[in-house]
Amino acid sequence: MTAKIQKEPKKTIRRVLDYLIITAASLVYGVAVSLFLDPNSLAPGGVTGIAIILNRSVNLETGTLILLINIPIIILGTYKFGFRFIISTAYCTVTFSFVTNLLARLEPVTTDPLLAALAGGTLVAISLGMVFKSGATTGGTDIIVKVLRLKFPHLKTGALFLLTDAVIVTLSAIVFGDLDKALYAGLTVIVTSVMLDVVLYGTDSAKLIYIISDSSDQITARLLQELDIGVTYIQGHGAYSQKAKNVILCAAKKQMAPKVEEIVKEEDTVAFMIVTSATEIYGEGHKSYFSEKL
Repeated sequence: MTAKIQKEPKKTIRRVLDYLIITAASLVYGVAVSLFLDPNSLAPGGVTGIAIILNRSVNLETGTLILLINIPIIILGTYKFGFRFIISTAYCTVTFSFVTNLLARLEPVTTDPLLAALAGGTLVAISLGMVFKSGATTGGTDIIVKVLRLKFPHLKTGALFLLTDAVIVTLSAIVFGDLDKALYAGLTVIVTSVMLDVVLYGTDSAKLIYIISDSSDQITARLLQELDIGVTYIQGHGAYSQKAKNVILCAAKKQMAPKVEEIVKEEDTVAFMIVTSATEIYGEGHKSYFSEKL
């Protein structure tokens, strides 16, 4: 009973922090749309892109259109993910819509469509990543992407956004009658996709290295002592020499890989070494495999 009481304040604090993060993310998203994308007629896909397109033909503000379009999608999300999930999503959607309308009264930061596409796309990715990590979404295609992630967990979030947004970018070219604007909007989508994966998953850039050497003990000792990285022996057998060998396997962060190669070169100039890229590594010193896959 006491343990349960102690957990309640922690849950409350965590929930408050989540809502503060969602609020901050909504502000960032509002800045991206109202000060970069919307003034330059860049429809970057999703509900936001649809709202920007409709804003040119309907006498309603972009933020208001975003809210109206999201209502049926949020109802669908309630059915899929439950009431608690949708409460935070609804809060995010309302806050985002309000901030978008509020900031629309300000002058745009830039009227250069290239700068707007790069800055707007980056800010959208940062805000989406913050919201996703808080267990919510900004509504719209975010919910649709979450549904697709349930069915296709091997697909990354950024890639799914890229697919769902392509149609809306194409539509913007038709509605605005400006291919250049559509191409800049497409650039925004690409920037968002790439940056979103960085925000959610990190760079995860590492090297997977296999080392076959008669000096495996010396190399291993130096790797453990000087670089403090994990090393594993794989039992190997030379086909030509018919001798048993310890094959060294280690995963090193990209910036440490040259040092690994240097150590191998110093200990054994004829060592056989294979260096390949690894995009996702779980375990001590890398990502936790108990963290949620977004």
